[in-house]
Amino acid sequence: MGTTGKAIASTYAADGTLTVALIDQDLPDPTGHEVLVRVEAAPINPSDLLALFGPFDFATADYTPGKVVGRFDRPAPPPFVKRMGHPMPGGNEGAGTVIAAGDAPEAQALLGKVVTGLQGGMYAEYRLLDARACMPLPDGIDAATGASSFVNPMTALTFVETMRKEGFTGLIHTAAASNLGQILVKICREDGVPLVNIVRKEEQAALLRSIGAEHICNSSAPDFHEQLVAAIKATGAMLAFDAVGGGDLAGRILTAMEEVAAIDAPYDPYGTHVRKKVCIYGILDRGPTVFEREIGFTWELSGYILTDFLAQNPPEWIASAYARVAAGLTTTFASHYTARVPLARMLDRDVLAAYAQMRTGEKVLIVPHG
Repeated sequence: MGTTGKAIASTYAADGTLTVALIDQDLPDPTGHEVLVRVEAAPINPSDLLALFGPFDFATADYTPGKVVGRFDRPAPPPFVKRMGHPMPGGNEGAGTVIAAGDAPEAQALLGKVVTGLQGGMYAEYRLLDARACMPLPDGIDAATGASSFVNPMTALTFVETMRKEGFTGLIHTAAASNLGQILVKICREDGVPLVNIVRKEEQAALLRSIGAEHICNSSAPDFHEQLVAAIKATGAMLAFDAVGGGDLAGRILTAMEEVAAIDAPYDPYGTHVRKKVCIYGILDRGPTVFEREIGFTWELSGYILTDFLAQNPPEWIASAYARVAAGLTTTFASHYTARVPLARMLDRDVLAAYAQMRTGEKVLIVPHG
């Protein structure tokens, strides 16, 4: 008999236009290991906006009910060219109730349960998922509480695990007042990991202090460099995770790391031999990444993505990490939302204009049946 519902899809066309629209979706009955989930909550993460819109020019787009049509404000990135003419669903993660299941035991076991998963396409009223990739939420945890239980919590945990695997002893994090940043503060407190938090506003610093952050640097302050040098000296942090991407922030972090490393190092025309690394995992600033070369030669600048880390690590670590997340969904890994938006309004001009700015600490939850 199947199920019909609404979903968000993004389509790049040969004429260079991008259409993001609310479409009708027909889903067959689940078979085998499949489950049919009535999606009840799905967060908007920066990675979701990147996949749906890329470098979209929101100001010049054409808005009609349930549809936005426009062009990119720069050449289309390769992933968009490759998907030309193929509608792509949106929403990396979300949660909902399993209302039908295939005949496999793993699927039948999830009937009636609230589950979450990272299989994409969660900006939809209904979604067919593989039961083996779904994670049932603990008893008493609703879909809204568990909707953001994967991307930000698991990313924060992988930051700490990367630090351990690569032999570093402390972390630096930018855009630190974000939902992910607040989770990272709590993890580092629990695990005894020194953490330097970089924010842009004093109210963001106050928020982090209220949850126990110790080392906070304001990048808009005149003495930011001095703050950062002092924090690195106090923590020994030589590994940074940067959500901003563009601009000079990554370079300023490397410069401060080198200054601290040089305090007790002998003179060397090639700089210190202390390893310094910045991993860029976001693009809040789409401009070029700029840095001065007064940082010696022992440094690294790299990209970082959660899925690559998970692919390179054993399933046992992933299972253990998610078990920790599930146990702390209302404490360490809790997400807080500044707005809840029905799926039907997700593409309204005013709604889209608000969440597309990706303001630090402002997280939006899509409620498909709201």
